[in-house]
Amino acid sequence: MRRIVSFDSPRIKSAIILAAGRGSRMRELTDNCPKPLLNVNGKCLIDFHIEALLAAGISSIVINCAYLKEQIVAHVQAYIQQGYNIQFSIEGDALETAGGIKKAWNLLEDEQVLVVNADIWTDVDYRQLIATVTSLPVHLWLVDNPEHNPKGDFDIVNGLVADEPRYTFSGIGIYRKHVVADLKDGPLALAPVLRELIARAEVSGELLQGKWIDVGTPERLSKLNAELQIASNN
Repeated sequence: MRRIVSFDSPRIKSAIILAAGRGSRMRELTDNCPKPLLNVNGKCLIDFHIEALLAAGISSIVINCAYLKEQIVAHVQAYIQQGYNIQFSIEGDALETAGGIKKAWNLLEDEQVLVVNADIWTDVDYRQLIATVTSLPVHLWLVDNPEHNPKGDFDIVNGLVADEPRYTFSGIGIYRKHVVADLKDGPLALAPVLRELIARAEVSGELLQGKWIDVGTPERLSKLNAELQIASNN
């Protein structure tokens, strides 16, 4: 039997953080502040990802940005000044998820890269994620369906992702270079790309072990802040 996922291969060394979105559902908060810089319990949302990735041993990070990109670039300078290898994939108009991944990958030479949406929050241990090396083109982490996505996106059957709604895509995945290299340039959504690969049984997956929230509305941001404040006081 083909081994889909292993945990004994060399760890992934590079990551892409997707931070180009407008955050239109949070306009009262994002008119003058990009969503990755929103305050989560006293820290910018993107800082949770950067710090967790660096702590896990990721040696190279590329952040794609478009909306209010100058603010993101300025904020991340503090990490760069400390010697961390963080680069920016600057977009004019946002290229959507797949288009953004392809452009950002031009700054990397790795065969496999961990890709994370900046507008999620999770306490997952990234050391476990980057130790996961799949023999397939894509590996996705799914989560139990949140209230705002009750039907879900995909299922997992025998280690492979199936195009049947049961779980929600977490916004975290591992991609192989040849998959991205074959994509067309310009704006491109990720969902159709994934569904084409899923139809060919080329996407493995597993459930994310840890807390997770899509910080997509002011209400979800307030809920997350309240939960983290309670946790920090205990």
